[in-house]
Amino acid sequence: MNLWMIVSSHLPIKMKKYHKAKQILDDADLIFTAGEIQNSIDELANQINNRLSDTTSPVIVLPIMNGGLILSGHLITKLKFPVEIDYLHATRYRDKTMGGDLQWKAKPQNTLEARTLLIIDDIFDEGHTMQAVIEYCKSENAENVYSAVLVEKNHPRPKAAIKSDFVGMNVEDRYVFGFGMDYKGYHRNLNAIYAVKEP
Repeated sequence: MNLWMIVSSHLPIKMKKYHKAKQILDDADLIFTAGEIQNSIDELANQINNRLSDTTSPVIVLPIMNGGLILSGHLITKLKFPVEIDYLHATRYRDKTMGGDLQWKAKPQNTLEARTLLIIDDIFDEGHTMQAVIEYCKSENAENVYSAVLVEKNHPRPKAAIKSDFVGMNVEDRYVFGFGMDYKGYHRNLNAIYAVKEP
């Protein structure tokens, strides 16, 4: 029995998750550095500014909590046109590593009718969360709905029938975390992106 097994058998569940998250980071592979992420955010901002600067309807930026929080904080400051900031919280993961049914925790406070919306999230994996959010926004009669993600995952699994308008980077089909993306609720705060070490 190794030291981790001995220690973990005496810890409450929350502490076990915490120590497991530390171990995952210690063993993880670095995928994108802080500098690479910032360069990607600069390019995302340029693309968004070029597309939305001339829009005639007022713009609301809608980060999807909690994943879109970190990217939004960096990206919104680089937008060069007037925006209002709201948010929404819809999740399929709930601190797990596999997605389930979509759960709405908070819908936008502003009226979306006749507005241009920019939805921001951390990752586009299969796209079901983003699709549900876009469908909701359209049902509220938004005039235009755009989406931006930091990372899109490349994999052969079926994806939703939508694409993100603005994508920062692409990653292979591994479990990635950092810069908004979590591992069982931890590591969203990391200023880089890592992948869980493959066995």
